[in-house]
Amino acid sequence: MGFIKDFKAFLLKGDIINLATAVIIAGAFGAIVKSFTNDILMPPIGLALGGVDFTELKYVLQEAQPEAIVNGETVAAVEAVTINYGNFIQLVLNFIIIGFFIFMVLKAYEKTKKKEEAKPAAPPAPTAQEKLLMEIRDTLKAKQ
Repeated sequence: MGFIKDFKAFLLKGDIINLATAVIIAGAFGAIVKSFTNDILMPPIGLALGGVDFTELKYVLQEAQPEAIVNGETVAAVEAVTINYGNFIQLVLNFIIIGFFIFMVLKAYEKTKKKEEAKPAAPPAPTAQEKLLMEIRDTLKAKQ
């Protein structure tokens, strides 16, 4: 019974909840950045480069072999062997864009954090001794 209790306590720790939240948000953020890159950023870049779709760029090492009939039997086709450097370029661009977005979010976070730190803290509440001295001062002023 101790193991289950320890496991439950582990799962309900704040750190685990924060980590799970971060992973979920990161997944959603990644999907947004991927859509931004693929649907908004890359089409104009591809158009500027002559209608190139980066994911389709590749270097063919061996051409595809169509189905053939050898000795009366059909031999399966052999797919082309390619180096898909366009997909690599696309993923590198995605990485740079994600890094840039994260950098901008962290910069904004740090800026707000600095503003919070720069705000003067509220003055501390007067101590009992200070309250007594203020009462004495007010009483003396009232007598004058």
